[in-house]
Amino acid sequence: MVTTCVAVGCNNRQDKNAGKSFYRFPKDPERRGLWTAAVKREGWQPSSTSRVCSDHFIEGKSDNPKSPDYVPSLFSHLRSPQKRKAREHLETFKRRSLTKTKRKEGEASLDSTSPDFVPSVFMFTKQRQNPKPKMDRVRVCERRPRAERAPPVHEEEVEVLTLPPDHDYCRTTTTKSAHQLAEEKDALDPQIQALQLRSCFGLKRFAGSDEDIRFYTRFHSYDHLMAFWRLIEPATSKMIRVTNAKEASVSVAEKTTSYKSIKLLPIDEFFLFLTYLSTGSTQTELGHQFNIHRTTASRIITSWANFLYCLLGAVCIWMTPEEITAKLPPEFKDYADTQVIVDTTELRCQTPSSHCTFKAMIGMAPHGPLTFVSALYGGSISDRELFSLSGIIPLLSPDMAVMVDEGFQVDDLVPGKLHRPAFCSNKEQMAAHDILETQSIARLRVHIERLVRRVKDNKLFDTVIPLSISGSINQLFTVACILCNYQNGPLVKD
Repeated sequence: MVTTCVAVGCNNRQDKNAGKSFYRFPKDPERRGLWTAAVKREGWQPSSTSRVCSDHFIEGKSDNPKSPDYVPSLFSHLRSPQKRKAREHLETFKRRSLTKTKRKEGEASLDSTSPDFVPSVFMFTKQRQNPKPKMDRVRVCERRPRAERAPPVHEEEVEVLTLPPDHDYCRTTTTKSAHQLAEEKDALDPQIQALQLRSCFGLKRFAGSDEDIRFYTRFHSYDHLMAFWRLIEPATSKMIRVTNAKEASVSVAEKTTSYKSIKLLPIDEFFLFLTYLSTGSTQTELGHQFNIHRTTASRIITSWANFLYCLLGAVCIWMTPEEITAKLPPEFKDYADTQVIVDTTELRCQTPSSHCTFKAMIGMAPHGPLTFVSALYGGSISDRELFSLSGIIPLLSPDMAVMVDEGFQVDDLVPGKLHRPAFCSNKEQMAAHDILETQSIARLRVHIERLVRRVKDNKLFDTVIPLSISGSINQLFTVACILCNYQNGPLVKD
């Protein structure tokens, strides 16, 4: 009869797998029950011919109850982490067994006849006894010579020879060396911390370099970045992560068994998000830099994009005419009624077949801050249609003027005045006052172009946006625009 392994999913046979061992089930009822439970075959009991092959043991069957190989532990129904844990238990068991063996070999024998006998104190006793002189009975009538006085008798003399102790716990040199080791440790601790920071790609590594902070985050300095972090940190505890959203439809039983591990601190996750916007690195590159998996980096980016989109989007960036007038730069004195300067920008996004284009409208106040950003629309949309769908019209009133480019034919959509460069229609030549006005408006519109360039300084938007984040591109673009109000100084100097 051919012997086969009884484990589920194992096809090892004794006639085809000569290099493998096939073990009988133990006769001991308790151990036999452990083997049966490990095989995990419902309603099955082993017979006298049942065998388990050596593939299901880490290093082969062991009769030591403390060994992990006392019971088979490697089966197809177990996950890789469980198998890895079983191998780690075996390594731990082997190390402990080896340590116990070395201790037994190094112990001194207590038998005085053994060559390993090492006493700590020897005591030698010398006894010298002088017996009392035998005295004959003296009769009254006899005269005998007086017996000489015997020398004093010493009952016992003890000589103790003490050898040096078999340890050096109280030696002064040990105390000195301990102090030296402590000093060396204190001297090496800063070097260890520096090496740890250098090997870990996180915010602390670049805290001492404002130049690196500007490169990775677009914030002017580390202190500037930390000031912004203190504004948003209280709300990070309420962040809804992508994994949490996916688990909303999972049953409670499945949730309790799911394993979740957050490897990065919230501030390092925020740093990863800013690095992604600023450098345009791929998610695989970020995974290598931050020592996390690519999918973990993707979830962090999406979670922070949604979080900042809701958090920063709740802050009103539209300004009242009074606030605009109070901070109006001198160069806008001829256009003092200007409420907002608008312009459009385009992004290229990857699609399964080729590339598509998204278009958005950005608005800024005359003194520099961003005051409006629209959602992204298809690149084929016209400036007029984009202006109409953006949502800026309800914010305007008749006393507000809008400064636009010559492509915005929105005279009938704006309730107030429109500052727009003149352009030649059917005229052969532009009038002199139109030329002066066009030059004046063009000089002022440079600031909105600089704002668009600040947004495009984020390398993510300066290249083809990958398909993997196309679902979050609107949130990413809006957050990048609003962050310009926090990252840099004013565009227009007072």
